[in-house]
Amino acid sequence: MRFTWAFLMILCVIFSCNTQKKSTIDVSKISIDYEIKRFDIDFYTATKETLPNVKVTYPYLFPESFSDSISLEKIADKQEQELFAETQKVYKDFSDIEKQLTSFFKHVKYYNPNFKAPDVVTIQSNIDYENRVIYADSLLLISLDVFLGKNHPFYADFPNYIKQNNTKEHLIVTIAETFINQQIRPTINRSFIAKMVHEGKKIALLDWYLPSISEVEKMGYSKEKWQWAVENEAQIWAYFMEEKLLFSTETNLNKRFLEDAPFSKFYREQDNLSPGKIGVWLGWQIVQSYLKHNDVSLQEFLKKDETELFNQSKYKPKK
Repeated sequence: MRFTWAFLMILCVIFSCNTQKKSTIDVSKISIDYEIKRFDIDFYTATKETLPNVKVTYPYLFPESFSDSISLEKIADKQEQELFAETQKVYKDFSDIEKQLTSFFKHVKYYNPNFKAPDVVTIQSNIDYENRVIYADSLLLISLDVFLGKNHPFYADFPNYIKQNNTKEHLIVTIAETFINQQIRPTINRSFIAKMVHEGKKIALLDWYLPSISEVEKMGYSKEKWQWAVENEAQIWAYFMEEKLLFSTETNLNKRFLEDAPFSKFYREQDNLSPGKIGVWLGWQIVQSYLKHNDVSLQEFLKKDETELFNQSKYKPKK
């Protein structure tokens, strides 16, 4: 009976939480069991004698075609060792990230009681920014060399909108986004408004899972780009309405307003002042308006049809 009562109480808490409670929930008593493994350190400090032990510890990172000679050559490579040294300057002490990971996993489990935290493996990917974080069931691979700081010399040739998020502060956001992309299934609704709301739902989940992270960091904007979005919200909405884009199914709208880019493409003279993926940001504002006016659980929110959500959002752009 004690177990049954406790279980029912937990369910009541989970399914009654609304948007006002996301930042105040207590996860201190939630237990999380996971391990952090530093493959980057174990590999780049390995010798001919110790390499076999590394292979036993991380068999999934050594394909059959990857011979010991190739591994040792990679370990001895001057550029790879330089990258490793720079990464260790930032991440030799991993305790701050571990605290963020633990808090994130606890929040995920709070809303998803069956969640099991994956083991975390830190790697070096030669700055593969398109695969910063990989989540595969029981493993979470993190490419630390992609998060050395936006002004790091290694990123000198990167576009600003990409290196803007190559920071230690954005690491936990990228991790959370990787989980959320697996949790929220792609929408089958091809309208622009449905896509905006769909992407907005993903950012809203960051509010649940990372309540202490700033809105600017969640969106991955610079402060200047964020301010532009806030100040021009009404004009953005008016443009979408006047151009009759909301229910358009044109695929080029994805690149113009939903995908990562240096700026959004309104085809106006000052487009370069805008941030990229402004449709995602606006979709987030719509979702926040919906959550403000509708008391729903996380599970109900995830199942909500995008068009229906928009219709019930009572969204009005801030002027």
